Amino acid sequence: MTDADQNTGTDLSSGFCRDCYAPVTTNAKRCPNCNRPRLARHAEIHSLAIAHLDCDAFYASVEKRDNPELNDKPIIIGGGKRGVVSTCCYVARIRGVRSAMPMFKALQACPEAIVIKPDMEKYARVGREVRQMMRDLTPLVEPLSIDEAFLDLNGTELLHHASPAISMAKLQARIEKEIGITVSVGLSYCKFLAKIASDIDKPRGFSTIGREEALGFLASKPISLIWGVGKAFEAKLARDGLTRIAQLQRMEENDLMARYGIMGRRLWRLSRGLDDRHVSSRNGAKTISAETTFFDDISDAEELRRKLWPLCERVATRAKTAGQSGQTVVLKLKTGDFKSRTRSITLPDPTQLAEVIFRTSAPLLAKEADGTAFRLLGVGISQLHDADYADPPDMLDPAATRRADAERAMDKVRARFGRDAIIKGRGMRTAKKPDKTGNDD
Repeated sequence: MTDADQNTGTDLSSGFCRDCYAPVTTNAKRCPNCNRPRLARHAEIHSLAIAHLDCDAFYASVEKRDNPELNDKPIIIGGGKRGVVSTCCYVARIRGVRSAMPMFKALQACPEAIVIKPDMEKYARVGREVRQMMRDLTPLVEPLSIDEAFLDLNGTELLHHASPAISMAKLQARIEKEIGITVSVGLSYCKFLAKIASDIDKPRGFSTIGREEALGFLASKPISLIWGVGKAFEAKLARDGLTRIAQLQRMEENDLMARYGIMGRRLWRLSRGLDDRHVSSRNGAKTISAETTFFDDISDAEELRRKLWPLCERVATRAKTAGQSGQTVVLKLKTGDFKSRTRSITLPDPTQLAEVIFRTSAPLLAKEADGTAFRLLGVGISQLHDADYADPPDMLDPAATRRADAERAMDKVRARFGRDAIIKGRGMRTAKKPDKTGNDD
C-alpha cells in the first residue's frame, strides 16, 4: 500500500528513507537524516521478500533517456496512422492515450504527441541490463516480459547486509542512476500481491502489501484484479452477481469450483491472498518449439496446414512434460531462398494445449501461405509460465472447454497405452499423405 495507507505501528524498523535508507518513525514526514520526503513505511516491511519490479512506461522512458529534448513532451511508441499504440509516456497517458489504442484515436486524444517507431533491439538490450542488475541481488529472478520480473530475496539479508525491502530500494536507485530509466517496486509475501503492489504508486513507486492486511485490502477491489479474470470471464461473473472480491471471500471453495471449475479454485485462493507459486529463475529454455524442414519446398496452403498440427502436438507434449505453459504462440517459416518469417500472437492466458496452439497459429500461417514456397515450418510457445494456471475454462465458449477436456482425456489414455493408442481426426488426415519431411527437432 502507499505511504499514506501504511502508517501503522511506531517501531523504528517499520520504515526507512528511500533515498538514504536511514530508519524513520511512522509519524515522520521527512527523513531525519537527509530531510527528503520519500519514505517507505509498513509494519511488515522488513519481513517480506517477494518483489515485483516493473519498468515505468519502458519503451517511452528509454526514448526519453536517449533524447532529453523529449522529456516534457507526450510521446507514443507505435506504428503509423493505421497501427496501434505499443506504449506511451505518462504525459500522453494523462491526455487519454492507452496501450493497444488505435493510432488514429491516440492522435485525436493527443494531437501534439510525438510518434516514435519501436526499436525492439534497443529495448531488449536495456531490458537485459536491468535483468542483470536484478540477478546481482538474487539468482531467483523470474522474467515476465522484457520490462518486468519477480524476485525472491529470501535468504539474501546476510549477503547484502540489508532487508529485502532496502535491497529493492537500492536496486531501484541503481537502475535510475546507471541505466537512466525509472522502475516501480511491489513487495509482499506472494507473487499475486507483489504484482498488484507494483502498480499502486507508479511511476517510481515502492508499495507494500503485508499478510495482516491482505484480506481487507483485497475485499473492496473488483474481481478483475484477480490474475486470469479477463473481460469475458468478468462479464460472466457479473451476470452471476459477483463483482467484488469481498463476495468471493464469503463463498466456499467447493461452491466456486462447482460453478467455475478450476477457475473457481483460483478465485477462492487468490481472493484470500493465497498464492503458493514459487519464483522460478527459468535458466533453461525460454521457448518450447518444434519445427520441420521439408525435402521439397511446399507452397500449398492446405498441405502446410496439415504439417502444422503434428508440430503443435509435439510442442504441447513438451510443455506438459516440463510442467510449463506459454502465453505467446510463435509461428516460424523459412522460404526456399532461406529468408525467415516469424509471426506471433499473445494470448489472454498461458496454454499448453495442442488445440489452442493450432487454432492460434493456423490463421497466422494462412496469411503467409500466399503461394510462397517454404522449406521450413515451425511453431512454439514463449513467455513461459508454470502450468498451474494454464488454460482456464472459457465461460463464453463451452466448446473450447470441451476441447480442452477432450485433449486432457487423450493425454491420460496415451500415458497408459502409448501415443498411438488414440489419434485425433486432424492427425489421421495428416497421416493419409506420405510424409516428405526431413530433419526436425
